[in-house]
Amino acid sequence: MSELKDHNSGGLLAFLVSFGASLALIVYLSVVDKGVVGLNEVVEPAADGAPAKVKFDPSAVENPWVSTEDMIKHGASVYKTNCAVCHGDKGMGDGPGAAGIAVRNLVEGQWKQGGTSIALFKTLQTGIPGTSMAAFKHVAKNDRWAVVHWIRSITNNAPKDDAAALEAFGKTAE
Repeated sequence: MSELKDHNSGGLLAFLVSFGASLALIVYLSVVDKGVVGLNEVVEPAADGAPAKVKFDPSAVENPWVSTEDMIKHGASVYKTNCAVCHGDKGMGDGPGAAGIAVRNLVEGQWKQGGTSIALFKTLQTGIPGTSMAAFKHVAKNDRWAVVHWIRSITNNAPKDDAAALEAFGKTAE
């Protein structure tokens, strides 16, 4: 067998360096780096150097019909995405999509279908036939409950919920 005397030493060096760097990266990502913590555990970096806070996951809430601060905050976010175009950012019925149609002022209430949590959830689920209020059943159930909690948190005249009826309805609501 003849010995190779003519070879591309620069190419060989480039290959070995890139191969070594690739191995080092694989070892780093496998052993040193923590990687992704999980799809449901999105970590938001804290601006002030405090420990990072895990983002709220509404799908993990077992009793979404029970109002909590986290559900209300999440409801505000879902509301801004789905409802603010008509009802306005603050629920005053003054959104850009409200031009020329009758839109409910959520702060004043004056509910056609009732202002209890059950009535609001049903309205989000089925809409109001014959009006511009569309059904939002395509929005996840816990997200709809979060919107209900946010609406009730801004409404001046929210009627009192019957806790037992709300729990019974909440357990079967889709």
